[in-house]
Amino acid sequence: MNGYRLTEQLLVAYAHHLHAEERSYGTIEKYLRDVRSFFVWLTGKPVTRALASSWKEHLISLRYAPATINSMIAALNSLFNFLGWEECRVRLLKIQRRLFRDESRELSRSDYERLLETAQGRGQERLALLMETICATGIRASEVRYITVEAAQESRAEIMLKGKIRTILLPRKLCRKLLKYAKKQKTVSGGIFRTRNGNPLSRRQIWAELKRLCKYAGVEPAKVFPHNLRHLFATTFYRVSRDIVRLADLLGHSSIETTRIYLLTSSAEHQRQLECLGLVS
Repeated sequence: MNGYRLTEQLLVAYAHHLHAEERSYGTIEKYLRDVRSFFVWLTGKPVTRALASSWKEHLISLRYAPATINSMIAALNSLFNFLGWEECRVRLLKIQRRLFRDESRELSRSDYERLLETAQGRGQERLALLMETICATGIRASEVRYITVEAAQESRAEIMLKGKIRTILLPRKLCRKLLKYAKKQKTVSGGIFRTRNGNPLSRRQIWAELKRLCKYAGVEPAKVFPHNLRHLFATTFYRVSRDIVRLADLLGHSSIETTRIYLLTSSAEHQRQLECLGLVS
């Protein structure tokens, strides 16, 4: 096999393909970033399975986390599937199922409350309300655009992603706060969380605002990103309901196995549970 030629035109066609599949903004952004990283690494060489496997070894040498490497390989394999280059697909790394969550990246309830109090104290009303909205509903940052005036009035939002539609119920107290904020911003319809120019807040903008807030709240930046607010919703909901099937529906997961990952406890919490068993005399 002499290999295939990967070109800018093919990458553009792949981007159109991802949009046509209605992938989320975050997924499209990440997949394109990963395949472009591979494209740059190629330095013009033809693509073969051996070379694609060498890229995996290259990522390992850079000491990327195994999960990160697998996510990058998944993006590359998606590109190969689109191009019909199935023989170039790369095998994922085998990773033992995680038993504990990384405590250094775990956002606690007290961290969340400190961030919220700091944002409110600094007059960052939009950011504080945004954090409450994500944390009270479990939506993704890319789904914030579905929180509209109409949704707040009806106490429910219809979210469409990856060709699927799911209904999110909004707590009444949250709806009152959303409508009050919308009225203050003179927003009579459509998305509530907007930039000064009236555009929907992007995932990148939300991420950046949260990171800046860390400095003032005294919370470790590694713990603070939109997806961790979604994790906090998941763990809090499960502690109350003990219904993983319902939680999977709320989060928009196709597999309960994905939801299970959200519910991993930290090793310290697991240690506390072991101590409470009373099985050592």
